[in-house]
Formats: sequence, structure tokens, C-alpha cells
Amino acid sequence: MSSLHSSKSSSRSPRIAIIGGGPGGLVLARVLQMRGLTPTVFEQEASPTARPQGGTLDMHADSGQVALRLAGLDTQFSALARPEGQDERILDKTGAVVFEQRAEPGESHHPEIDRGDLRRLLLESLNDGVVRWGYSLRAVRPVGEGRHEALFDNGTTETFDLIVGADGAWSRVRPLLSEARPQYTGVTFVEVDFNDVDRRHPHLSALVGRGSMLALSDNKGLIAQRNSNAHVRVYVAARVPEDWVKVGIDLKDARAARATLLQLFADWDSSLLALLRDCEDSFVPRPLYALPVPHLWTTRPGLTLLGDAAHVMSPFAGQGANLAMLDGAELGVALSEAPDFETAVRRYEAVMLPRAQEAAMASAEGLEGAIAADAPRAMVEFVRRRQG
Repeated sequence: MSSLHSSKSSSRSPRIAIIGGGPGGLVLARVLQMRGLTPTVFEQEASPTARPQGGTLDMHADSGQVALRLAGLDTQFSALARPEGQDERILDKTGAVVFEQRAEPGESHHPEIDRGDLRRLLLESLNDGVVRWGYSLRAVRPVGEGRHEALFDNGTTETFDLIVGADGAWSRVRPLLSEARPQYTGVTFVEVDFNDVDRRHPHLSALVGRGSMLALSDNKGLIAQRNSNAHVRVYVAARVPEDWVKVGIDLKDARAARATLLQLFADWDSSLLALLRDCEDSFVPRPLYALPVPHLWTTRPGLTLLGDAAHVMSPFAGQGANLAMLDGAELGVALSEAPDFETAVRRYEAVMLPRAQEAAMASAEGLEGAIAADAPRAMVEFVRRRQG
């Protein structure tokens, strides 16, 4: 085994590239930094504020919160988290509540945090220069002895002892390890928003409550999540063809998009249709993709994957960001403690891959139960089984 892979015995500091500055990649960078290694995160976005970071995440006690503790950020996380966001209710299309739970005082099994707040927390924990902005990966190619060269669209080319693909569902690193590609799940989300919801839409504020509300029936769903600052994000879900956002609905025309969605949910209760009638004039498509289960590969020196690059799945078990962060934390520990990088990656993948398989199976089951002909019955059963 080449000494270039060694994190302890090499005559120079090992070079680690993390492709992607999402939660998993940033946790990995933080853990490596804490343990004396110097990674570089390459993020294709031009800056931390180049785009909105999306909705809210529930940080699970056995995964996301474990990662934050290993990263030394659990106290800062607790100051930003919203335990009341654990509240959940499930309705049918008539507006009848079929399941509801409220977080007890002091309960912190899966408190919510806005994605933007989480990313800011992680970025502020890193040294200057760790994250390089505006670096979109074009290709990775081997250069011998387990090292790889990363080529970026801005013309930069650099060589690394380890490249970690944390670059999401359409990873440019994954093809060097696996021929698998994400497949359309049959479900598409359209994301809509409400600003200043407590003042402008008090009826919807009450409907959503402090956490999340899922209205499910007839292979469709209206899934609303409360974010901080009186913001509510709604995911309009339906089983539609993969090309529906191109040929079945005009999302660039707010009036036309609203009319199409209202027609799709025409027989739903008026209180729920307000989520479509009164939302802001922005309609964002979110088709759901998942990698095959199981998604496995043979360990290859100098490369590995984490998060969606390794195991993209539907969001219905709340696993994606949590697993990505746990991946990053555990890989960081392994790289700092193993005698060489190849051993570290083998140890990491031996734990990560079966864990991801179990989570992906649960996520697929959640999707099948939520966006189903007999929903919300199957979804309620799924939630109760997961609660024990």
C-alpha cells in the first residue's frame, strides 16, 4: 500500500478534497479540522448566499445529533433548534385529522432547524479558506498509486490523495465507483411558500401548527412545514409522469400553475385548497429520485462517497441530511484514526453501506404509504411502526 494514503506516516500532509458543501461535506470538513487534518471543500455555488437553502430539517437523536456532537457543535445547534417543530399531524382530503402528536416539554428526539441556519453554523465552524466557492467539478481521473486529479469548470486542476464525493444525487464522483444512477420514484413535488404566515394567513398558520402537517389522499399530498420567521413551505405531491413538469404544468406562469394544481386537487376540502390558492407566486419543481437498493460498490483507493451521492432516497423517513451528516462525521473519525486512508475508507463503507440500505428501504416504504390510493391509512401505520 502506498505511503501516499497514510494520514500519519507520509512525509507531507495528505490532500483531501470534499466535493460539495452540503451538510455532510461540511461536517466531514469540521471533524477533520478538529483532528488535525486539512481538507478542502469545493462548492459549485458562487457564495454562501448565492441561493436560498431550502426548508427545515429534523435532526434525529441517533444520527444528525450524533454527528453534531462529534463535530463539537451540539451546544450551538441547541440554541438554534426548534423543539416545537416536532409536532406533526396527518389529515385526509376532507380536512379530518387522523393522526396527531405534540412534542412534550424538553423532548428533543428530532427537533427542527432551518437548512440555512444549519449551513451557517457549519460554515462558521471552519477555518478561512477551507471552502472554495465557485468550483464546479467537471471530472475526476486517476493518476496512479490511488491518487486522483480533479478538474473544475473554472480551469483549475488539482491532485489529491482522497476525493470524497459529497456532491448530491447527480454526483460526478460516483461513476468512478458505481454505474448506478438515480431513478424517478413516480412522485413529483411542487414547492410553494407562505411569508409572514401568522399575520397574513392566520387560518393556514393554525392548520399547519408548530411543526408539520400532511394532508394525504388519492395518490396526492399537501405537505406543509413551518420554518422560522413565520415562514411556511408547502410541498404539493402527486404521482405523475417524470416529464409532467415539462408537458403537464407551466410552472413559469404562476396563474396557470395555480389553476392546474387546483384542478388536480379539485375535490379536496376548501381549507386545504387555501394552500394552493393563497401561496406566493413561485412554483418550484422537485421530482423525487432514488438510487437502487442496495447500492453497493467495491472500495477503491483514493475515493469514497457520502450523503446523497452514496444513497439518495425519498424524504419520507427524514433520513437524507441526517445520514449525510453521520456519514461525514464517521468518515472524519475513521480518516483520523486508521493507519492509512484505504483502511479508513473500508471501515467507513462497511458501516455506512448497510445502514444506508436499511434507511433507503424505510424511505421507499414511507413514500409508498404517503402518496398512495389508500392514504393516509398506510402513512399513519408507517409512522406508528417507526415510533416503536
